[in-house]
Amino acid sequence: MLGCLFANRYLPISDSRLNFTNSQGRFSIMTYSLNDAKMTEKNYKEDTDIDHSGGEVLGQIGRYEDHERAIQGNDHFHRLGWKRLTIVLIVQSIALGSLSLPAAFATLGMVAGVILCIALGLVAIYASYMVGLVKLKYPQTAHYVDFGRLLMGKWGDGLFSVGFILLLVISVGSHCLTGKLAFATLSNNAACALIFSAVSAVILFAFAIPPSFAELSILGFIDFASIIAAIGVCIIATGIKQGDATGPVWSAWPQEGINMSKAFVAISNIAFAYAFASAQPSFMDEMHTPEDFTKSISALGVTQITIYTLTGALIYAFVGQDVASPALLSAGPIPAKIAFGVALPVIFISGSINATVACRYIHGRIYQNSVVRYVNTTKGWITWLIIVALITILAWIIAEAIPFFSELLAICGCLLVSGFSFYIPPVLWFFLLKEGSWYEKRNLRTAILNLTVFIIGVVILGCGLYASIVGIVSTPIRVSKKCAY
Repeated sequence: MLGCLFANRYLPISDSRLNFTNSQGRFSIMTYSLNDAKMTEKNYKEDTDIDHSGGEVLGQIGRYEDHERAIQGNDHFHRLGWKRLTIVLIVQSIALGSLSLPAAFATLGMVAGVILCIALGLVAIYASYMVGLVKLKYPQTAHYVDFGRLLMGKWGDGLFSVGFILLLVISVGSHCLTGKLAFATLSNNAACALIFSAVSAVILFAFAIPPSFAELSILGFIDFASIIAAIGVCIIATGIKQGDATGPVWSAWPQEGINMSKAFVAISNIAFAYAFASAQPSFMDEMHTPEDFTKSISALGVTQITIYTLTGALIYAFVGQDVASPALLSAGPIPAKIAFGVALPVIFISGSINATVACRYIHGRIYQNSVVRYVNTTKGWITWLIIVALITILAWIIAEAIPFFSELLAICGCLLVSGFSFYIPPVLWFFLLKEGSWYEKRNLRTAILNLTVFIIGVVILGCGLYASIVGIVSTPIRVSKKCAY
């Protein structure tokens, strides 16, 4: 439905430049409209040139106020520098999912785990670089969805819209369930998990209210400190718990009796930990200097690879083959409570930013030719709050009402994350960035590199789908019991 709604719309206006000049008693307002991709000039005379009838004057004042709000809104949504972009990307990409990596290491072995963590991290950063280059070449693209329209017209726009919104909504739903698990662990009461899930949804809604990513970046510092503290507690607790163990509890090689399904699940968990490219164009659209995005993705890449590799390797080395997923469950009851307690900010801040990205896309499409899109008017705030509430409620309903939500999340992750973060960026280079033939000397090396990344992305897609389908077939669907009230 949402894809059909947006399929026939044009790209949103991502930037409006309004320049006032006093020349011969006039001021000129220049606006840039992406609908017709050309500059249009509207000249407004001073009061001495206006017919001073009441309606005429009020109309001029109303238009002037709208342009003032447009100027303020445009400035408000272009405050993001590369340092804040780095924080926002960390918030969107690094969450408690990183604590599933020790289990992947246990399946693949220490050597393969470390190699895959580093290699897939480098591949993801390169793919992100391609996404950033497309955003710079086509600055009118406010969201990843707009790439679909550049590639395949309205059909691509509709297809990417459905995938983009679905991925973000189920991500928010996943954080609802994570918050429910955290509250149940902290309270020692899992009898009425529905209440905990509803509370989590309300908190996610509250954190998603600020429409600007520059404002969310302030919470990002709390988010980053929270995940580092949670991982630190988990590493220390598992190290102390296994301190008396004799002999090595880990192996450099894959576990005995490993099958393709288990191996593919482990590989997919590592690959999906680097899923952040889908929201990158949305974040870059708020940058005052978009060319600095390379600094952000470089800093993010170093941070991600370091955290993921150390987390997976250290906890696996301490716990061994019996490490749980998430690894918090291997730390013991009390450390698990402490870790979940300090991880509450990352659960809700990281989840809410997905809701904000989805709402910014929907709100921007609906009000693309109106000052309402800047969310600095009464109508802007009312419509923004309604959309945030609808997205959050939809995510909560999907997570709670669908008994096979975990399986749905796995399949959607395979289909969408592998695409947005791995095999679509090389396609963007071939169709939107490449100049000349791919086999020309200047393009050949880049073409081979992008083809390699594309193949890796398709392999991740195939591995993930195979593992998810095998998991669904072999695991019966369990309907969780809900609270009576």
